Amino acid sequence: MNRAELADFLRRGRARLEPSDVGLVPGPRRRTPGLRREEVASLAGMSVDYYTRLEQSRGPRPSRQMLTALARALRLSDDERDHLFHLVGEEPPRRDAASTHVRPGLLLVLDRVYDSPAQVVTDFGTVLAQNAPAKALVGDALARPPRERNLTRRFFLDPTARALFPTEDLPAHARDHVANLRAVTAARPDDPEPAALAAELRASSEEFARLWEAHEVSLRRPAGKRFLHPVVGLLELDCEVLLSHGARHHLILHTARPGTESYERLQLLRVLGLQDMTQRPTADRT
Repeated sequence: MNRAELADFLRRGRARLEPSDVGLVPGPRRRTPGLRREEVASLAGMSVDYYTRLEQSRGPRPSRQMLTALARALRLSDDERDHLFHLVGEEPPRRDAASTHVRPGLLLVLDRVYDSPAQVVTDFGTVLAQNAPAKALVGDALARPPRERNLTRRFFLDPTARALFPTEDLPAHARDHVANLRAVTAARPDDPEPAALAAELRASSEEFARLWEAHEVSLRRPAGKRFLHPVVGLLELDCEVLLSHGARHHLILHTARPGTESYERLQLLRVLGLQDMTQRPTADRT
């Protein structure tokens, strides 16, 4: 691990970004250009002290998950992400596999969506990035351990995930999750992650196993979706799905039609999301 080079790379990466580049409000006039350390730490899901030590060439060796989070927070390109891994003495992720690195251009689009829930997920349902309204709607996925960030896995193995939807909508959600995973595993037989997820769920969930045997196939498509939020109540939203990175990354955007009750509730949800973004992280998340 080249601590001095890593520290310099992080400082320069932070200095070239403005708050508006990452979806943050600039606030009062700044003495120096670039993001503050606490802003990068918040975006990466780590403590300010941990990030500060990295910039001061005295931090512990970051995990691969933390390197991925830093690359996302600093809006690094694929080549820059690989360089970050090399500085720590890690082999960069394979580019021909399903990547967890979100391209800066897609993150820029996500940052510009400030009034509607939006998140970037892999084609088999692992959440890679969220804006503040999305965290307010469905929770902060990146605060969970990596294995628990997959939407399909949580739907079948975590009862709290189902509380987000009306009871009568659950069967359709279950079929959609299984049909999408069926399609992805068939399209990428050499990718171990979707296949491993399907094998785990077939062994752990009788419902998933039964639906898997039905052999329904369907990829994510734009559709209407209803959410039950514990504070603002029922939200009837339109779900748009935009494809990127060889169609392996999806930008999922939820909007409400102006003039509806759901639209008013979504504006309230946006306020809740902004309040959540003002909270500072208190511990490292690796």
